Amino acid sequence: MLPGGLSVLGVFIIADTDAKDTLTTLRQLVFAVENLISSEHLWIPADDDATDCVALHVNPKTRKTVCRTFDIKDPKSMAKPADWKYQSGVSSSWSVVSCCLNVDLLVPLPDNGTNTESMDKCLKEGLRVWAHQIQSGVCLIDGKKLPEDAELSAGQRRNVRQSYTAQLLITPDDQRSTDVVRQCGGSVSVRDAIHSRAYIHSNKPKAKLAEKLLKRDVVSTVATRVQMLLEELQISEEESKGSSRNKQQTEQFSLPRRIFCPLKASGPVCVCDYQFSDEGLSEVTDRLKEMLDIDAAEEDLDTRQETPAEIIERDVAAEPIVGTVEAREPKRNSYIGVAMAAAVAMLATAASMLYLSDV
Repeated sequence: MLPGGLSVLGVFIIADTDAKDTLTTLRQLVFAVENLISSEHLWIPADDDATDCVALHVNPKTRKTVCRTFDIKDPKSMAKPADWKYQSGVSSSWSVVSCCLNVDLLVPLPDNGTNTESMDKCLKEGLRVWAHQIQSGVCLIDGKKLPEDAELSAGQRRNVRQSYTAQLLITPDDQRSTDVVRQCGGSVSVRDAIHSRAYIHSNKPKAKLAEKLLKRDVVSTVATRVQMLLEELQISEEESKGSSRNKQQTEQFSLPRRIFCPLKASGPVCVCDYQFSDEGLSEVTDRLKEMLDIDAAEEDLDTRQETPAEIIERDVAAEPIVGTVEAREPKRNSYIGVAMAAAVAMLATAASMLYLSDV
């Protein structure tokens, strides 16, 4: 739910006990939260990544706050005192960089049976390979490849929010997984058209930082959607146990689309949620309230960046699908299809699709 540039700073506790009495608990929480979050990352940490996490103790009776930091890269890190200051309008001048990207990922599945568990394992490995391609890609900002130390705001007014449009040019690995001959029981194809954005909280934003945050958001949003879909498929699989499955049948599933919600108290900054095709906007606002304590109305949501998927029913067992692929803008429809068919030539229409095919 946090776009690029936004991250979990740490944990806080509200208790009328002495701050020293909660230090051990807070320390354990800080490291547990960081380990959980970092375990889901598909990128290698950079040398310039911040490693200090915050532990905040608030006494509701005295209104006293005690703030400490821990270096989460050092398991033996001791608490360091830190100042806690209240400021307003901090994010009003944060710059934002955004891009649209077409994703096309093919992952082979083992031939020892296809189920959600094997799909999960194979997809995670395939996403790691794809994430490496994203990290190695070329990033153009406003159509230019800028030096790493170039300031984005050079020649522009300071402390004024700026928006930049980026393009990611991805070069496949020298040896793609699709070029390797292997015995498999099927394949999963993830095709997506996504909107990605990152916020840069610096008065002198550098091109290197903007590129790093944007690429991480691209990887994170795709991995999140795939994981959400797998969880839905696992539930469906458990519910359909015992029923016979027609291997000539084609099933299509829609990846959830990304919806943004502005934080009114924080200027232009937005958080996000993901909406499946069978969900209404009220379910998005409910999750925003439950997870982030944000009171948002449906009209506050930004649903323009990605449009809902359109599922087209086809009988691939009767005849192969033959069609033309139109080049579409990434803001267009997102599709996912899961196909169980023997040696059927499939050509998917554009945008976001997930295919599972037995061969």
